[in-house]
Amino acid sequence: MSTESGARRAPLDRRRVAQTALRLLNDTGLDGLTLRAIAAELGVKAPALYWHFKDKQALLDEMATEMYRRMVAGTCLDPGDTWQERLRKANRGLRAALLGYRDGARVFSGSRFTGTDHAEQQEGDLRLLTSAGLTLAQAVRATSTAYSYTIGFVIEEQGVQPLPGERREGYDIDERARRMAGFPLSAAAGAEIFADYDRHFEEGLELVIAGIGARYGIT
Repeated sequence: MSTESGARRAPLDRRRVAQTALRLLNDTGLDGLTLRAIAAELGVKAPALYWHFKDKQALLDEMATEMYRRMVAGTCLDPGDTWQERLRKANRGLRAALLGYRDGARVFSGSRFTGTDHAEQQEGDLRLLTSAGLTLAQAVRATSTAYSYTIGFVIEEQGVQPLPGERREGYDIDERARRMAGFPLSAAAGAEIFADYDRHFEEGLELVIAGIGARYGIT
């Protein structure tokens, strides 16, 4: 008996559906992920899923929540972190989590958490930043800006490399440089835009952190 066949005996609930959807995501991508395909994997008819999710966005909300649960389960944040260290850790962890799934950033972006799993970390982050001298509004803007940077970066990264080791057709840097030979700076920029994502993410995150410090006058 397969693992999934054995799992069919378990009750069908929101979390199990979301876990199955995340497992399928790497094969289908977000656009190919359908309630019908998820139902087939679970061994039920598609209408059974509508008892738990009114539409695909509701499912995406639960998937994003499950992604977050998995992310924080492996995260250890130090109460002694500086605000800069906390933003680095939180956003590195978020990027790593999103890269674990095909279209992970697209699933996460714009989704609404279905519980309060995120509140403990959010409370800690805001407390750390307000203790460093920011108002609550400034702390929210700082964390939101860093979060938006990370989400946007990974959406673009996964547009080129859907999963680690994969690269979409049309993103060959040398071919791009040949096509844009008449625009030498733009041609050379290809290697900065479409490669070495780890380094570029870190550089961008440091720009965001430096900007927060300069804008609000904290060190």
